[in-house]
Amino acid sequence: MDAADRALLHGHDPIPGLVAVECEPRPGGDVAVLFRREGGRVRTAEEPFRPFLWAESAELVRGCPAPHEVEPLEGPGDLRILVRCPTWAALETAVRWLQKASGRTPFDREAPYFFINDAVQQHLMERGRTLFDGLSFGDLRRLQLDIETRTAEGFEFSNPDREEDRILAIGLSDNTGWSALLHAGEHDEPSLIRRMVELVRERDPDLVEGHNIFAFDLDYLARRAARHGIELRLGRLDRPMAIRPGRFVAADRAVSYPRADLFGRTVVDTYFLAQLYDVVHRTLPGLGLKEAARHFGFAREGREYIEGSEIGRTFDRDPDRVLRYLAADLQETAGLAARLGPVYVAQARMVPMSLQNVVLRGAAAKIDAVMLRGYLAARAAIPRPQPARPFEGGLTEVYETGVVRPVHHCDVRSLYPSIMLVDRIGPASDSLGFFLRLLERLRDVRFEARARMAAAAGAERAFEEAMQSAFKILINSFYGYLGFEAARFNDFDAAERVAARGRELLRAMVEAVRAAGGRPVEVDTDGIFFIPPPGGDEDLARFRDRVRSVLPEGVDLEFDATYEAMFSYRRKNYALMTSDGEILITGAALRSRGLEPYLRDFIREWIGLKLAGRDDELDALADRYRRALVRREWPIQRLARTERLAQSPETYAARRQASGGPRDAACELALASGRPYRAGDTISYYVTGDRKSVPIHAHARRVADWDPERRDENVAYYVARLEDLIDRLKAVGVEENDPPPARRGRSRKKEAET
Repeated sequence: MDAADRALLHGHDPIPGLVAVECEPRPGGDVAVLFRREGGRVRTAEEPFRPFLWAESAELVRGCPAPHEVEPLEGPGDLRILVRCPTWAALETAVRWLQKASGRTPFDREAPYFFINDAVQQHLMERGRTLFDGLSFGDLRRLQLDIETRTAEGFEFSNPDREEDRILAIGLSDNTGWSALLHAGEHDEPSLIRRMVELVRERDPDLVEGHNIFAFDLDYLARRAARHGIELRLGRLDRPMAIRPGRFVAADRAVSYPRADLFGRTVVDTYFLAQLYDVVHRTLPGLGLKEAARHFGFAREGREYIEGSEIGRTFDRDPDRVLRYLAADLQETAGLAARLGPVYVAQARMVPMSLQNVVLRGAAAKIDAVMLRGYLAARAAIPRPQPARPFEGGLTEVYETGVVRPVHHCDVRSLYPSIMLVDRIGPASDSLGFFLRLLERLRDVRFEARARMAAAAGAERAFEEAMQSAFKILINSFYGYLGFEAARFNDFDAAERVAARGRELLRAMVEAVRAAGGRPVEVDTDGIFFIPPPGGDEDLARFRDRVRSVLPEGVDLEFDATYEAMFSYRRKNYALMTSDGEILITGAALRSRGLEPYLRDFIREWIGLKLAGRDDELDALADRYRRALVRREWPIQRLARTERLAQSPETYAARRQASGGPRDAACELALASGRPYRAGDTISYYVTGDRKSVPIHAHARRVADWDPERRDENVAYYVARLEDLIDRLKAVGVEENDPPPARRGRSRKKEAET
């Protein structure tokens, strides 16, 4: 890789071994504190930090009360001035003054100024650096943290604001093989917390990993520590942990959470990593640690499992069992982080952000950061983003529903990026041509990493796999970047041309499949599921060559998978059966976590029978589920929904009183319980009554209040839910001129009412 390519991908002034950067004020001016891992130790250094913003003209900042210097930029961009301040506080003063003077916030598309509200990102962009240069994932010191807590009687989940919900055990481990299990049998709660802080500082990790560590472990520790007047000095250089509001977004999932920052370290929440993985692959049965560990195959046979609400009672009877459970959680957290984390470390070697933000920020923000780094280095003016407008996206069609077999899949390798490179479609505002250069180099480096991966083994193979995955994720984000309103170099005309060309190529491929004797089943943006024509291997090879022939040079088609059968439900919702009988289910309609567990189980069993050709067993399956419901054979947890409170019950009640709106069953239960629920708490509830159509909020009851000796679940309601699901599944693949199956479930009107 020559110097220009390296600067484009990794910055123009790399520092080997850089694991963290922190910016903070000093009496003589702000500094950046650099943490470098060298020979097994972490060393620190400081250098000046002068924050900056972009502005339309020097006249715009004339009269600004904050001390500043102005530097002109070259090129046709709208923001042609770089304004530097001696401190971050001065920059914030300048931003407030500009906002008042212009009447626009810095994130308004029409604002005559713009700044990056992250000091670390500013420093890395300006200096042309990224983290982890010369380091692999295995070179980092990674520490796992997990806590076990008591839950007061009458509650399902522990709450640190309740006096009795004390910490019972704290587990720590790291990737050197070291571990420690601290527990209430040897320490009171203040001693537990203080000893944990001591051990973290002694082990001096670069990464602190945990599953749901933001919303539970670190937040819980902070609240309990505050009760005892303890400062959680978990950062490097003896700095205390800082907690501030955060927001995490993964596709259509958005959650507010208490973000914890450790000075000189990175907090890695494997719960977030699991969500990001599932957005792409849609294969995780759930987002919990145990479900993910079983899915990826590193859950140890015979490991301890204890319900969270039972931790306290189990600890009182058998503390060793809780410690075994805690040790297993640590091992699975380490495994999940090692499986999903390397991609983000690899991305951090390219994107000028802290690792914590590389995980939390979207792809458009990462591309922006790399583009803006290049423009800063060239001292070039930057554009305003274009206003958003609608345009037609990718081709998604279902040609056959029901069970089809056998099914093959072909995928246009990076369809939209290939179109952009072949047809040279990039943003018109990119005066330096960085966008297509960056995309082209990322593609080339990804192919190089794939080739090295194929020839490597062990840790080296894992590293190269992480690198090529990091490149792939960024590469496939370039099209979305063009059509994203907040992207600095967006271009909706370019995005529209790319999408139109993609639809044209996909339609040509579908017609080629048909012309060559195949049957297309579903097409989705860049790939096709199809049934190939009959024949042997030579016939199949000729068929594939004929489909490939419709694509232009530079756009590559890969026939990447073959399946015994496919259950095609609707767009983006299907199930596949592999040659060894494994069932892969994709799409929210078939695996929604909003469904009760018994319905998710039924879908999986029903689809398994359909794909295996065992239709004669479907009625018996339905009868078994009906019988279990009528006889009340299942524990209530199998019928319950679990929901996290997005707002406090008090806020919900105030909004309802002020503006009405639909009632929320979980919030209504929290209010009626008389217990101190808060935003973020989770409530599991089931439905009572004896009619199949009932208003849920008026018939919901907490699972914690369920009495197994006096069962009161609404059998008619749960049977109707099952019947409605069966009808929908049976209707799949029915020809239009066939009569639809009789609907035994609720009408759409009733569904809306309830």
